[in-house]
Amino acid sequence: MEELQMIRWDLVIPIIIIQLVLIVVALVDLFRHKDTNGPRWMWVLIIIFVNLFGPILYFIFGRKQ
Repeated sequence: MEELQMIRWDLVIPIIIIQLVLIVVALVDLFRHKDTNGPRWMWVLIIIFVNLFGPILYFIFGRKQ
């Protein structure tokens, strides 16, 4: 429990907020666009479970232009 008190929450909270915003934006974009590189279920799993890099990977490699 002491470890939680030692965390600098003023540095961690912005990262958590950025991560959540990226996940939401990536999922909304995924469901709006029909064409993706690979199956959509795979991108949902990558976006949700590959923390900060999942949404970034989707925007770089998952979208068809």
